[in-house]
Amino acid sequence: MTLEAVRGEQPLAELAQKYDVHATQIAPWKAELLQGASSVFGATKAAESTVDVKVLHAKIGELTLENDFLESALTKAGLLSAKR
Repeated sequence: MTLEAVRGEQPLAELAQKYDVHATQIAPWKAELLQGASSVFGATKAAESTVDVKVLHAKIGELTLENDFLESALTKAGLLSAKR
Protein backbone atom coordinates (compact mmCIF):
# COMPACT_ATOMS: atom_id res chain seq x y z
CA MET A 1 0.00 0.00 0.00
CA THR A 2 2.79 2.42 0.87
CA LEU A 3 4.52 1.73 -2.43
CA GLU A 4 1.28 2.54 -4.21
CA ALA A 5 1.16 5.83 -2.32
CA VAL A 6 4.74 6.60 -3.35
CA ARG A 7 3.96 5.84 -6.98
CA GLY A 8 1.05 8.29 -6.80
CA GLU A 9 -1.13 6.32 -9.20
CA GLN A 10 -4.17 6.62 -6.92
CA PRO A 11 -5.24 9.33 -4.49
CA LEU A 12 -4.65 8.63 -0.81
CA ALA A 13 -8.41 8.54 -0.21
CA GLU A 14 -8.82 5.68 -2.68
CA LEU A 15 -5.92 3.77 -1.16
CA ALA A 16 -7.38 4.28 2.31
CA GLN A 17 -10.71 2.88 1.19
CA LYS A 18 -9.07 -0.01 -0.68
CA TYR A 19 -7.00 -1.11 2.34
CA ASP A 20 -9.52 -0.10 5.02
CA VAL A 21 -7.28 2.40 6.80
CA HIS A 22 -7.69 6.09 7.48
CA ALA A 23 -6.25 8.40 4.82
CA THR A 24 -4.27 10.35 7.44
CA GLN A 25 -2.32 7.17 8.30
CA ILE A 26 -0.98 6.71 4.78
CA ALA A 27 0.88 10.03 4.50
CA PRO A 28 3.20 9.39 7.50
CA TRP A 29 3.87 5.85 6.30
CA LYS A 30 4.76 7.19 2.88
CA ALA A 31 7.11 9.79 4.39
CA GLU A 32 8.74 7.16 6.63
CA LEU A 33 9.29 4.86 3.67
CA LEU A 34 10.86 7.60 1.59
CA GLN A 35 13.12 8.67 4.44
CA GLY A 36 14.16 5.19 5.53
CA ALA A 37 14.53 3.47 2.17
CA SER A 38 17.74 5.24 1.21
CA SER A 39 19.42 4.45 4.51
CA VAL A 40 18.42 0.80 4.31
CA PHE A 41 19.79 0.29 0.82
CA GLY A 42 22.78 2.57 1.32
CA ALA A 43 23.95 0.71 4.44
CA THR A 44 23.91 -2.59 2.62
CA LYS A 45 26.13 -1.34 -0.17
CA ALA A 46 28.62 0.13 2.29
CA ALA A 47 28.80 -3.12 4.23
CA GLU A 48 29.25 -5.16 1.06
CA SER A 49 32.07 -2.97 -0.20
CA THR A 50 33.83 -3.19 3.19
CA VAL A 51 33.70 -6.97 3.03
CA ASP A 52 35.02 -6.95 -0.52
CA VAL A 53 37.99 -4.79 0.48
CA LYS A 54 38.84 -7.10 3.36
CA VAL A 55 38.69 -10.14 1.09
CA LEU A 56 40.87 -8.44 -1.49
CA HIS A 57 43.47 -7.41 1.09
CA ALA A 58 43.60 -11.00 2.36
CA LYS A 59 44.07 -12.30 -1.17
CA ILE A 60 46.87 -9.78 -1.83
CA GLY A 61 48.66 -10.94 1.32
CA GLU A 62 48.25 -14.60 0.35
CA LEU A 63 49.59 -14.05 -3.17
CA THR A 64 52.52 -11.98 -1.88
CA LEU A 65 53.57 -14.76 0.49
CA GLU A 66 53.24 -17.34 -2.26
CA ASN A 67 55.26 -15.20 -4.68
CA ASP A 68 58.02 -14.61 -2.12
CA PHE A 69 58.18 -18.34 -1.31
CA LEU A 70 58.40 -19.36 -4.96
CA GLU A 71 61.01 -16.71 -5.71
CA SER A 72 63.12 -17.94 -2.80
CA ALA A 73 62.78 -21.59 -3.85
CA LEU A 74 63.74 -20.83 -7.47
CA THR A 75 66.72 -18.76 -6.36
CA LYS A 76 67.97 -21.57 -4.09
CA ALA A 77 67.54 -24.09 -6.93
CA GLY A 78 69.61 -21.85 -9.20
CA LEU A 79 66.75 -21.34 -11.64
CA LEU A 80 66.42 -17.65 -10.87
CA SER A 81 69.23 -15.13 -10.52
CA ALA A 82 69.55 -13.51 -7.10
CA LYS A 83 69.61 -10.05 -8.73
CA ARG A 84 66.14 -8.97 -9.50
